[in-house]
Amino acid sequence: MPVFTSSTRDIPDARDVPRHVAIIMDGNGRWAKQRLLPRVAGHRRGVEAVRTIVRTAVERGIGYLTLFAFSSENWRRPADEVSILMELFLRSLEVEVGKLHDNGIRLKVTGDTSRFDGRIRGLIESGETLTASNPRLTLTIAANYGGRWDIAQAAREYYRRHPEALADGAPLEPDALAPYLALAYAPEPDLFIRTGGEQRISNFLLWQLAYTELWFTDRLWPDFDAAALDEAISSYRKRERRYGRTSEQLATPATSP
Repeated sequence: MPVFTSSTRDIPDARDVPRHVAIIMDGNGRWAKQRLLPRVAGHRRGVEAVRTIVRTAVERGIGYLTLFAFSSENWRRPADEVSILMELFLRSLEVEVGKLHDNGIRLKVTGDTSRFDGRIRGLIESGETLTASNPRLTLTIAANYGGRWDIAQAAREYYRRHPEALADGAPLEPDALAPYLALAYAPEPDLFIRTGGEQRISNFLLWQLAYTELWFTDRLWPDFDAAALDEAISSYRKRERRYGRTSEQLATPATSP
């Protein structure tokens, strides 16, 4: 698979539909609380919303969809909720991978998976292998993921493969680190969405979101549907993506030397 370069150096082509959408799926617990239901009901309804958004992403021509399912900080939640989340993750992998494959969708799971149960790790490995050649959409599930972890593990991997860099004292350039980031197989997100009313990125894709358009909504994740995704895409289309340039430069076609 290709390794995509950083938009801080390489400017992607302008597109009406974002090539890569990244989402923090927030609000499952509050959705359940509003309905006097246990939190697990919100998480289960959230899985249905994932199915809807994956299907809509394919229909809209989005090439990459990254969903923040479980952060490295979520282990701090009550033990019974973490257990429920792990069980839902396990069942989703058992049920959904075959459907993804039948629909030409490639599954990737990114994050420190070493902490997961062996059954989950096995299902991740088999699911990624089964769907590896599917071209329609790359669906990435960020699980036990954190942006700081991602940068740190990329640096460790770089120095493991290039021990001479430690000896010569040369500065570590961003271009050298980028191929070892967890999402090196994908272009940087064009559009970031967070549901649930919070307006922060919460340690998600810290490196990759450098030039991403941000869109926040009060809508809770279980209520996030095709119309809500279309609203976010409509907002994205109105943005002027300059990547450090001026508006006048965008209006002037580039000329060959």
